[in-house]
Amino acid sequence: MNPLRWSFRAQCFLGFATCAGLLGYALYVQFVQHLEPCPFCIFQRLAFAATGVMFLLGALHGPRRSGGQRVYGVLAFLAAATGIGIAGRHVWVQVFPPLIPSCGPGWDYMIETNTWLGVVQKVLSAKGDCSTVDWSFLGLTMPMWSLVWFVLLAIWALRIGFRARKTSTFR
Repeated sequence: MNPLRWSFRAQCFLGFATCAGLLGYALYVQFVQHLEPCPFCIFQRLAFAATGVMFLLGALHGPRRSGGQRVYGVLAFLAAATGIGIAGRHVWVQVFPPLIPSCGPGWDYMIETNTWLGVVQKVLSAKGDCSTVDWSFLGLTMPMWSLVWFVLLAIWALRIGFRARKTSTFR
């Protein structure tokens, strides 16, 4: 069956399953391969989770009218676009590492001593350890793969939200 001809619900569920699979792999790398995530990685996980939740809500609701489908498509796109920004910044930090060799305080310390806005500001001005490359596949680092997946998910969200609907056998 061609996934491009599936119903809106099925396409949203595919987007959700993709996000769940990516998050599952991130947890596998963390807990089985003992590769600790940096603050950028944690924010990327949150963006994948938010994107997945938007797809899941679209799949569960399954609006029949194109207006509702567009809303879910735009919400999933916005979550994925946030991930594109975070992953893009992480890739930038890896490609152009800062001169200071420290990533700063740990995640727990930042949460305890700062406001959420302060934590976001500290993470996005990452230094040192956030530029370390601990994992790569086919020449791309994990943040680069995250960026690729966020772009694909953003395109998918816009496609399912704004394409003309036809009847489908898979509902």
